[in-house]
This record gives sequence, structure tokens and C-alpha cells, in this order.
Amino acid sequence: MVEIKYILGPMRLPFLILTPACVALGFGAALWTQGYVAPFQVIMVLVGAVSAHISVNAFNEYFDFKSGLDFHTQRTPFSGGSGTLPANPHMAQHALVIAIATFTVVVGIGFYFLIVRGPALLAIGILGLFLLIFYTPWIAHHPYMCLIAPGLGFGPFMVIGTHVALTGSYSWTAFVASMIPFFLVSNLLLLNQFPDVEADRDAGRKHLPIVIGRRASSLLYVGFLLMAYLSLIWGVYNQYLPKASLIGLATAILAVPVSIGSYRYAENVKKLTPSMGINVAINILTPVLVSIGLII
Repeated sequence: MVEIKYILGPMRLPFLILTPACVALGFGAALWTQGYVAPFQVIMVLVGAVSAHISVNAFNEYFDFKSGLDFHTQRTPFSGGSGTLPANPHMAQHALVIAIATFTVVVGIGFYFLIVRGPALLAIGILGLFLLIFYTPWIAHHPYMCLIAPGLGFGPFMVIGTHVALTGSYSWTAFVASMIPFFLVSNLLLLNQFPDVEADRDAGRKHLPIVIGRRASSLLYVGFLLMAYLSLIWGVYNQYLPKASLIGLATAILAVPVSIGSYRYAENVKKLTPSMGINVAINILTPVLVSIGLII
């Protein structure tokens, strides 16, 4: 049982709940625009999306272990990796196998949808695979790419990708809906970088909390939160999203204290940790609520 725990560690299972939330948003957009989607294809999309999330997590664990970064991070419940490989170095190859195996699953499901839907998914699929492989070894060393890459992966790539896989077409509804997790998930990784500034700098990474500092990054965090909610309001105003999707604004109640906390405790990891937890809740609840609005 202990060995199984260590094998599953690089997958970061507690964080995988974000994936169904974002897939639900793409599913809701497809259902709202088309009226019906095939249940089997929904399952295939979900399996592919979860596999992609596991793959990028496992690659991240492997590369951070090999670079030595994992031995110096200030680990919190929401950042710094699972800690599996530093505690069990012999599991490094297992993490790499998991990363490659789940990557293969993603490619296989991608080919299935290319056959079913045609080439509409090709461009977004290739970009998604590129992001999955190169996030840790390359993208994390470029501050602005590092900022938007997570949002692209869970926003446009996952939400629009889900919509195209289920309908065979693009839509403004899916695009506008994807902007919500684009800003939120970019924020999720941004705030989670705060505890690791010193360790990441020493390892050669170059994200915005390193480049402009934690305090300035907290202001960017607040701006991205605001943009997520404005994207929702703009989508409803222009009738790309139904009025019922405005229930996603309910998480703004959580956004206020986390915005204050991210600025006030930008330099204090221990006091910042509760805000990081609330930020995770916002990332999960907001797309779920918006998807409910699309479905009903």
C-alpha cells in the first residue's frame, strides 16, 4: 500500500479535480450550442483531459527532481510538488513512465477525435501537447509564457478542445467561457509560485514573482481575478453565455479576501497559505457554476 502511495504521488491526485471542472465548462458550452452530445465522447474527452493533467504533473515532478529543485522548495499544501521523489529517489523512473504513458493516452484519444471530427482539433491538439511536454524544461524559464501557459492549457485548449471534440466546430460561446479558466488558472500557478521564488531563482527559472517581485505580482493576480469575472459578464451581455451562467459570480465573495490576503501577505508564506487554499476553491467552483448555468 505504501508503494502504491508513492507511485500515485507524482500524479498529484488531489489537484486533478480542476480538470473535470474545466471539461464541464466545455461540455456545458457544447450542450448549450448544440443541444446534445454523445455520452461516450464526453467520457473520452474526460479521460484524455485527466491523462494530460497527470502527464504534465508527472513530467514536472520528474524534471524538478532531476534538476534538484524539489530539494529546496518551501513546500505548502498547494505548491512545491508532492515531495514523493525527494523522499523516494528510486521512484524517479516510475514518475517518468507515468508521464510518458499518460501522454500516450492523450495522443491516442486525440487521434480518435481526429478520425471522428476531422482536422478541426489538429492545431489546438498540437499546441496542447507542446505545452504539456515543454512547460517545466522550457516555458517555466520565460516569465510571460510561464504566466499564461497554465491558463491556456486549462482554458482555451481544454474548454475549446472539449467543445470541438463534442461538436466538431468552434464557437464564441466556448471561447468566451474558456477565458474564465484562462485568467483563473494562470492566477492559480502565479500565486503558487510565491513560496518558491528563492528556490526557483537558484534553479534557473524565471517567472514573474522572481522578475517583478511578489508584491507587484499580487496586483497582477487581482487584475486577472477581475478579468475572469468581467469575461463572464461580457459573455452574458453579448449573449454568448446564458444569464444563468452569472451564478459563477458567486465566487466573487471568496475573491475579495484572497485578493487582500495575496497583497498583504505576499512576503509571508505561512500567512499566505490560507489565501492559496481559497484560490484553489475559486478555480474549481467558478467553472463548475458557470457550466451549471450553461446546462440548465
